[in-house]
Amino acid sequence: MLRRLDIPYVALNPGASYRGFHDSLVNYLGNRSPQMLLCLHEDHVISIAHGYAKVMEKPMGAVLHSNVGLMHGLMGIFNAWGGRVPMMVVGATGPVEPEKRRPYIDWIHTAKDQGALLRQYVKWDDEPRSADGIVEAFLRGYQITASTPRAPVYICLDAGLQEEPVPENFHIPTAERYAPISPACAPQAQIDAVADLVRSAKNPLFLFGRGSVDQGDWDRRVELVEAAGAYVMTSTRGKAVFPTDHPRHAAPPLTWLDASAKPIVEAADLIVSFDWVDLNGTLRQVNRNSDQLASTIVHVTQDRSLHNGWDMGYFGLPPADHPIDANPDAFVGQLLDALRRRGRNGSTWDGIARVDPGPAEFSPNRDKEIIPFDLEVAVMKVAEGRKVTLANNNIGWSTRAYMIRGPLDFLGHNGGGGIGAGPGLTIGAALALRDSDRTVIGVMGDGDFLQGVTALWTAAHYQIPALFIVANNRSNYNDEIHQAAMAKDRGRPPENRWIGQQIDKPAPDLAGLARAQGVEAEGPVENVDDLMAAIERGLAVVDAGRPYLIDARIALGYTKKIVTRGH
Repeated sequence: MLRRLDIPYVALNPGASYRGFHDSLVNYLGNRSPQMLLCLHEDHVISIAHGYAKVMEKPMGAVLHSNVGLMHGLMGIFNAWGGRVPMMVVGATGPVEPEKRRPYIDWIHTAKDQGALLRQYVKWDDEPRSADGIVEAFLRGYQITASTPRAPVYICLDAGLQEEPVPENFHIPTAERYAPISPACAPQAQIDAVADLVRSAKNPLFLFGRGSVDQGDWDRRVELVEAAGAYVMTSTRGKAVFPTDHPRHAAPPLTWLDASAKPIVEAADLIVSFDWVDLNGTLRQVNRNSDQLASTIVHVTQDRSLHNGWDMGYFGLPPADHPIDANPDAFVGQLLDALRRRGRNGSTWDGIARVDPGPAEFSPNRDKEIIPFDLEVAVMKVAEGRKVTLANNNIGWSTRAYMIRGPLDFLGHNGGGGIGAGPGLTIGAALALRDSDRTVIGVMGDGDFLQGVTALWTAAHYQIPALFIVANNRSNYNDEIHQAAMAKDRGRPPENRWIGQQIDKPAPDLAGLARAQGVEAEGPVENVDDLMAAIERGLAVVDAGRPYLIDARIALGYTKKIVTRGH
């Protein structure tokens, strides 16, 4: 079924609960189409599949051992759910029939309803009870995960059933007649209404949130903006959806609205959200009572079909004068056709200039230290001479220096905020782009790296080329900010914020940890000139088809302001 569904890889950490499945992958399929990728931890199984899906927008296989393996992988599945990526997660349990269980171990690794562990953050799950049921589960699971809005699915295999003889007259259909559902379009009446709104708007603002990496979809977004005379905003939390150096890109990609970007949203008489993540949270930064905004609001999203009562990833309920249930990229194409018939909008946003991102230069003390923004400038300089895919970025990354010019330039946030995913996400993206002309770079904090470091073994073993840059401030710095805020609220000394946060005395040997996984590495480097020299050495290794890691010791701080609760 995996082969017929054209799934090229399955990441796994071995487990006896799926030994029948494992044998079939090796001895029946010959470990090709799909090929197994051995991982040292189930977290990496999921994060690698997640990174791959960000690039390909197609699912990879991710195989997890019964109960305990699934528990290890749950955080990564939550990240993938939040990132809205497709994924075929295959688990196992049992044997379900008690007479087939070995003493002790098979009993503690059998559960009546493993899907209950993750049902609230997958799109669908199943536990088939027959060979025919397995076939249908894979066909249905692929169709569901690959249809928009995308999210992981989970199929749990009975360990006993895996080892049963195939029944007589067993039939495996081809996959052509079970294809994913085409992205949903909007009714023509809604398209015409929005086209008329855009045509008459003086200051239209498009918020591009989730969108595909297809070059045609990218080009249509640009053409739509130019036809509409709109300003555009994008988010650091999402993948690349629009060129950030385009004259209609109003401000550097948002984490939160800052003082320079807020007036643009305030001045908009029409706001069109193309599956913008947390639309109400953005609007409330302009007016706490978002329903009182004077702007006409159009919200195009299918994401509500994934909303449930457990996960609050649906965010605040946004006001919308025109709520539209459609795929955002399909809607872009429809709206563009309508505007072509009507002619270009005359909007110029007179008197409101786009926000200048400012100079993209290294810090004045570059010979003595590396500040967080220096890492962005360094990646920018690499991108001046080659196609770069930024597969991961550390907290506070602003994208003020590194310009996004194509759909694979930036792969966005990890989706759920789960730490330890950065290495695996980078490896998964590099796997997807291994035969391309792109250089994959993953920038990650030291805390993220330390929790995911053994993922690098998979990159070394399978020769997956990527450049890992660890932004090493030797601290769980995001929580230092929270502790400082807490201390100020309570009238206590904020100087104590570092206690229980700093990763120092001793400082972990990050390059040594990478080398222990078989990855070439260097560092710590502590000034910009040494960083750039290390990057040149690292790129030579990556160009030769191998991974490389740099430990970059950076000063405490963030490029962008990080907002804590109530502050």
